[in-house]
Amino acid sequence: MPIMKLLPFLLLLLLPARVQAQFNFTTNNGTITITLYTGPGGAVVIPSSTNGLPVTAIGYAAFYNTSVTSISIPNSVTSIANEAFNHCFDLASVSIGNGVTNIGSYAFVYCFSLSTVYFQGNPPVVDSSVFSGYTGVTGFYMPGTSDWSSFALTTGLTMVLWNPQAQTGAGFGVQANQFGFNITGTANLVVVVVASTNLASPTWVPLATNTLTGGNSYFSDPQWANYPRRFYRFRSP
Repeated sequence: MPIMKLLPFLLLLLLPARVQAQFNFTTNNGTITITLYTGPGGAVVIPSSTNGLPVTAIGYAAFYNTSVTSISIPNSVTSIANEAFNHCFDLASVSIGNGVTNIGSYAFVYCFSLSTVYFQGNPPVVDSSVFSGYTGVTGFYMPGTSDWSSFALTTGLTMVLWNPQAQTGAGFGVQANQFGFNITGTANLVVVVVASTNLASPTWVPLATNTLTGGNSYFSDPQWANYPRRFYRFRSP
C-alpha cells in the first residue's frame, strides 16, 4: 500500500513555467540594482543574488517595453523604481517579495494585460500612479500582514486575502479509490494543487485548479496509488 503524506498547506505565491532571464546591473555598496532586462520575455524570475551579491533594487525603466508575461520579484529586493515595468503590454501577473517597501511612480503603467498582483509582505509605499488607469486588477495578500484598506484606496486594486488551507477532517483520505481533501479559504480563490514525490530535490507537478466557491472546494488525486509517496502544496495560478 503506498504511503501518502500531506504537507501542511503552504502559502506559496509561485508563478507558472519560467525562463532564464538576462540582466544588466550596477553594483553599489555591496548590493546590485538591475538596470536593464535583455532577455526574450515570457515568465521571468528575478534572481535574489548575482555574483554573490544581493539584488536589492529594480532600476528606472529596467523592463520598459519588454514582452515579459509574468514577473517574480524575490524577497531580497527592497525597492522598485519609477516606470520599472512601464509599457509591458503583455505583463499579466506579478509576484512581489516581502522585502519590497517602496514602488515608484508609474511602475506598472500601460501594463494593459495585468490582472493579478501577489504581495508576500506588508503594503509597500506607493502613490496613485503605480497602477493608474486599470480596473479589475486583483491584489492578493498574505495572512498576518498589515491592513490593506488604504493601499486599495490609493492604488485602485481589489485586495483579497490569500489563505487556502487543506482540511484533515471530513473528506480527508481515500474515497472511491482517490486520495483527497477539502480546501477552505477566501471565497472564489483560485488555487492550483501541485504534487511531488521527493522533498529533497522536488519537482512540483500541477494536478488540478480549484476555485473555492463559497470558500470551499474538494481536491482528489486519482493517480495517488501509482507512487510510493506523494506530497501536496498550493500555489497561485
